[in-house]
Amino acid sequence: MGQQATPVRTAGLGKAVGPVPTAVSGAVLLLPGGEEVSARRPSPVRTALALRSLGRRLARAGRTEGLAVHPVQYRYRGWNGSEAHPAADAEWAADEVVRRYGDVPVCLVGVDMGGRAALRAGGHEAVNSVVAIAPWLPEEDVAAPAEPVRQLAGRRVLIVHGTNDQRTDPELSFRFAARAKKANREVCRFEVHSDGHGLYGHRDEVACLAVDFVMGALFGHSVSRPVEDALAAPPPIGLRMPLAAGFGKSLKR
Repeated sequence: MGQQATPVRTAGLGKAVGPVPTAVSGAVLLLPGGEEVSARRPSPVRTALALRSLGRRLARAGRTEGLAVHPVQYRYRGWNGSEAHPAADAEWAADEVVRRYGDVPVCLVGVDMGGRAALRAGGHEAVNSVVAIAPWLPEEDVAAPAEPVRQLAGRRVLIVHGTNDQRTDPELSFRFAARAKKANREVCRFEVHSDGHGLYGHRDEVACLAVDFVMGALFGHSVSRPVEDALAAPPPIGLRMPLAAGFGKSLKR
Protein backbone atom coordinates (compact mmCIF):
# COMPACT_ATOMS: atom_id res chain seq x y z
CA MET A 1 0.00 0.00 0.00
CA GLY A 2 1.46 3.37 -1.07
CA GLN A 3 2.19 6.27 1.24
CA GLN A 4 -0.86 8.39 1.93
CA ALA A 5 -0.67 11.84 0.36
CA THR A 6 -0.61 14.87 2.62
CA PRO A 7 -4.10 16.40 2.55
CA VAL A 8 -4.39 19.80 0.89
CA ARG A 9 -5.57 22.45 3.31
CA THR A 10 -5.42 26.22 3.65
CA ALA A 11 -4.05 28.25 6.54
CA GLY A 12 -6.24 30.77 8.30
CA LEU A 13 -6.10 34.04 10.17
CA GLY A 14 -8.02 33.58 13.39
CA LYS A 15 -10.47 36.02 14.89
CA ALA A 16 -8.79 39.14 16.22
CA VAL A 17 -7.99 39.20 19.93
CA GLY A 18 -10.16 42.01 21.26
CA PRO A 19 -11.75 44.65 19.06
CA VAL A 20 -10.00 45.52 15.80
CA PRO A 21 -8.98 49.21 15.82
CA THR A 22 -10.76 51.50 13.39
CA ALA A 23 -7.40 52.36 11.85
CA VAL A 24 -4.85 49.52 12.06
CA SER A 25 -1.24 50.70 12.15
CA GLY A 26 0.50 47.49 13.21
CA ALA A 27 -0.19 43.77 13.65
CA VAL A 28 0.93 40.86 15.79
CA LEU A 29 0.59 37.30 14.51
CA LEU A 30 0.45 34.62 17.20
CA LEU A 31 2.09 31.31 16.23
CA PRO A 32 1.32 28.33 18.51
CA GLY A 33 3.36 25.18 19.04
CA GLY A 34 2.96 21.83 17.34
CA GLU A 35 4.75 18.57 16.64
CA GLU A 36 7.84 17.63 14.69
CA VAL A 37 5.98 15.46 12.17
CA SER A 38 2.21 15.30 11.71
CA ALA A 39 -0.26 15.79 8.86
CA ARG A 40 -3.17 15.97 11.30
CA ARG A 41 -5.13 19.15 11.82
CA PRO A 42 -3.92 21.31 14.73
CA SER A 43 -5.99 21.14 17.89
CA PRO A 44 -8.22 24.25 18.02
CA VAL A 45 -8.17 24.11 21.82
CA ARG A 46 -4.37 24.08 21.96
CA THR A 47 -4.17 26.85 19.39
CA ALA A 48 -6.61 28.97 21.36
CA LEU A 49 -5.03 28.43 24.77
CA ALA A 50 -1.34 28.56 23.95
CA LEU A 51 -1.10 32.30 23.34
CA ARG A 52 -4.48 33.62 24.44
CA SER A 53 -3.26 35.37 27.59
CA LEU A 54 -0.28 37.00 25.91
CA GLY A 55 -2.45 38.01 22.95
CA ARG A 56 -4.87 39.79 25.28
CA ARG A 57 -2.03 41.64 26.97
CA LEU A 58 -0.65 42.76 23.64
CA ALA A 59 -4.06 43.83 22.34
CA ARG A 60 -4.72 45.94 25.44
CA ALA A 61 -1.29 47.56 25.35
CA GLY A 62 -1.55 48.43 21.66
CA ARG A 63 -5.21 49.42 21.43
CA THR A 64 -4.61 53.17 21.28
CA GLU A 65 -1.80 52.66 18.75
CA GLY A 66 -4.00 50.74 16.33
CA LEU A 67 -2.65 47.25 16.98
CA ALA A 68 -4.46 44.22 15.55
CA VAL A 69 -3.62 40.84 17.10
CA HIS A 70 -4.51 37.61 15.29
CA PRO A 71 -3.72 33.94 15.94
CA VAL A 72 -2.52 31.97 12.92
CA GLN A 73 -4.34 28.72 12.16
CA TYR A 74 -1.89 26.21 10.71
CA ARG A 75 -2.78 23.73 8.01
CA TYR A 76 -0.98 20.87 9.77
CA ARG A 77 0.07 20.03 13.30
CA GLY A 78 3.65 19.20 12.27
CA TRP A 79 6.71 21.08 11.06
CA ASN A 80 7.22 18.23 8.60
CA GLY A 81 10.86 18.47 7.67
CA SER A 82 11.79 20.56 4.65
CA GLU A 83 8.11 21.46 4.14
CA ALA A 84 8.32 23.73 7.21
CA HIS A 85 4.55 24.11 7.06
CA PRO A 86 4.12 26.50 10.03
CA ALA A 87 6.72 28.91 8.64
CA ALA A 88 4.96 28.94 5.27
CA ASP A 89 1.65 29.53 7.06
CA ALA A 90 3.19 32.46 8.95
CA GLU A 91 4.31 34.00 5.67
CA TRP A 92 0.83 33.51 4.23
CA ALA A 93 -0.65 35.20 7.32
CA ALA A 94 1.69 38.18 6.90
CA ASP A 95 0.47 38.49 3.30
CA GLU A 96 -3.10 38.36 4.58
CA VAL A 97 -2.42 41.16 7.08
CA VAL A 98 -1.13 43.35 4.25
CA ARG A 99 -4.19 42.49 2.16
CA ARG A 100 -6.58 43.40 4.98
CA TYR A 101 -4.85 46.34 6.62
CA GLY A 102 -2.40 47.71 4.10
CA ASP A 103 1.32 48.32 4.49
CA VAL A 104 1.62 48.00 8.28
CA PRO A 105 4.53 46.54 10.28
CA VAL A 106 4.07 42.99 11.54
CA CYS A 107 5.56 41.25 14.58
CA LEU A 108 5.60 37.44 14.64
CA VAL A 109 5.19 36.04 18.17
CA GLY A 110 5.64 32.29 18.50
CA VAL A 111 6.02 29.66 21.21
CA ASP A 112 7.70 26.26 20.91
CA MET A 113 7.47 25.20 17.23
CA GLY A 114 5.79 28.53 16.58
CA GLY A 115 8.98 30.20 17.78
CA ARG A 116 10.93 28.45 15.05
CA ALA A 117 8.23 29.39 12.54
CA ALA A 118 8.47 33.04 13.60
CA LEU A 119 12.24 33.05 13.22
CA ARG A 120 12.15 31.26 9.85
CA ALA A 121 9.39 33.52 8.45
CA GLY A 122 10.99 36.68 9.82
CA GLY A 123 12.33 37.60 6.40
CA HIS A 124 8.87 38.45 5.06
CA GLU A 125 8.92 42.03 3.80
CA ALA A 126 6.08 43.10 6.12
CA VAL A 127 7.76 41.70 9.25
CA ASN A 128 9.89 44.10 11.27
CA SER A 129 10.23 42.08 14.48
CA VAL A 130 10.11 38.58 15.95
CA VAL A 131 9.48 37.21 19.43
CA ALA A 132 10.38 33.53 19.93
CA ILE A 133 9.41 32.07 23.32
CA ALA A 134 10.99 28.72 24.23
CA PRO A 135 11.56 28.05 20.53
CA TRP A 136 11.90 24.50 19.28
CA LEU A 137 15.03 24.41 17.15
CA PRO A 138 16.66 21.42 15.46
CA GLU A 139 19.68 19.63 16.84
CA GLU A 140 22.85 20.70 15.08
CA ASP A 141 23.90 18.20 12.43
CA VAL A 142 27.10 18.51 10.41
CA ALA A 143 25.37 16.67 7.56
CA ALA A 144 22.48 19.15 7.36
CA PRO A 145 22.40 22.90 6.71
CA ALA A 146 22.27 25.05 9.83
CA GLU A 147 18.99 26.75 10.70
CA PRO A 148 19.04 29.96 8.61
CA VAL A 149 19.56 33.38 10.23
CA ARG A 150 20.19 35.79 7.36
CA GLN A 151 16.47 36.37 6.84
CA LEU A 152 16.44 38.20 10.19
CA ALA A 153 18.72 40.99 9.01
CA GLY A 154 17.00 44.33 9.53
CA ARG A 155 14.50 42.90 12.04
CA ARG A 156 14.44 43.31 15.80
CA VAL A 157 14.53 39.90 17.45
CA LEU A 158 13.75 38.74 21.00
CA ILE A 159 14.27 35.16 22.20
CA VAL A 160 13.13 34.07 25.68
CA HIS A 161 13.99 30.67 27.14
CA GLY A 162 13.76 28.95 30.53
CA THR A 163 17.05 27.47 31.71
CA ASN A 164 15.32 24.31 32.98
CA ASP A 165 13.39 23.65 29.77
CA GLN A 166 13.23 19.87 29.28
CA ARG A 167 11.33 20.02 25.99
CA THR A 168 13.23 22.52 23.87
CA ASP A 169 16.95 22.90 24.51
CA PRO A 170 17.85 26.44 25.67
CA GLU A 171 21.43 25.93 24.55
CA LEU A 172 20.24 25.54 20.96
CA SER A 173 18.41 28.86 21.10
CA PHE A 174 21.55 30.50 22.51
CA ARG A 175 23.67 29.13 19.66
CA PHE A 176 21.06 30.25 17.15
CA ALA A 177 21.01 33.73 18.69
CA ALA A 178 24.81 33.92 18.57
CA ARG A 179 24.79 33.18 14.84
CA ALA A 180 21.90 35.57 14.24
CA LYS A 181 23.70 38.35 16.13
CA LYS A 182 26.52 38.17 13.59
CA ALA A 183 24.06 38.95 10.79
CA ASN A 184 21.95 41.42 12.76
CA ARG A 185 22.90 43.53 15.78
CA GLU A 186 19.24 43.90 16.79
CA VAL A 187 19.05 40.47 18.42
CA CYS A 188 18.67 39.84 22.15
CA ARG A 189 17.91 36.80 24.27
CA PHE A 190 16.65 36.56 27.85
CA GLU A 191 17.08 33.57 30.14
CA VAL A 192 14.45 32.75 32.73
CA HIS A 193 16.44 31.01 35.44
CA SER A 194 14.99 27.85 37.01
CA ASP A 195 11.86 27.95 34.83
CA GLY A 196 10.68 25.23 32.46
CA HIS A 197 9.19 25.03 28.99
CA GLY A 198 5.88 26.71 29.79
CA LEU A 199 7.55 29.49 31.78
CA TYR A 200 4.69 29.21 34.26
CA GLY A 201 6.75 30.50 37.17
CA HIS A 202 7.42 33.81 35.43
CA ARG A 203 4.43 34.18 33.13
CA ASP A 204 3.78 37.81 34.06
CA GLU A 205 7.42 38.81 33.59
CA VAL A 206 7.60 37.13 30.18
CA ALA A 207 4.36 38.81 29.10
CA CYS A 208 5.60 42.23 30.26
CA LEU A 209 8.90 41.68 28.43
CA ALA A 210 7.10 40.73 25.22
CA VAL A 211 4.74 43.72 25.42
CA ASP A 212 7.64 46.10 26.10
CA PHE A 213 9.59 44.71 23.15
CA VAL A 214 6.66 44.64 20.70
CA MET A 215 5.50 48.18 21.47
CA GLY A 216 9.04 49.39 20.87
CA ALA A 217 9.50 47.43 17.66
CA LEU A 218 6.15 48.22 16.04
CA PHE A 219 5.47 51.75 17.27
CA GLY A 220 8.82 53.18 18.26
CA HIS A 221 8.12 53.32 21.99
CA SER A 222 11.13 53.53 24.27
CA VAL A 223 11.96 50.06 25.53
CA SER A 224 12.89 49.21 29.11
CA ARG A 225 16.50 49.48 30.21
CA PRO A 226 17.03 45.69 30.32
CA VAL A 227 15.91 45.33 26.69
CA GLU A 228 17.98 48.31 25.66
CA ASP A 229 21.03 46.85 27.39
CA ALA A 230 20.47 43.38 25.92
CA LEU A 231 20.26 44.73 22.39
CA ALA A 232 23.39 46.83 22.86
CA ALA A 233 25.55 44.30 24.69
CA PRO A 234 28.01 42.13 22.76
CA PRO A 235 27.68 38.35 22.84
CA PRO A 236 27.33 36.47 25.05
CA ILE A 237 26.12 39.10 27.55
CA GLY A 238 23.14 40.30 25.51
CA LEU A 239 22.18 36.73 24.69
CA ARG A 240 22.18 35.44 28.27
CA MET A 241 20.40 38.39 29.86
CA PRO A 242 18.60 37.24 33.03
CA LEU A 243 14.91 38.12 33.23
CA ALA A 244 14.54 39.60 36.69
CA ALA A 245 11.74 38.47 38.98
CA GLY A 246 9.09 41.17 39.08
CA PHE A 247 10.04 42.59 35.68
CA GLY A 248 7.30 44.96 34.61
CA LYS A 249 5.94 45.88 38.04
CA SER A 250 7.98 49.05 38.16
CA LEU A 251 8.96 49.29 34.53
CA LYS A 252 11.02 52.36 33.76
CA ARG A 253 11.23 53.47 30.18
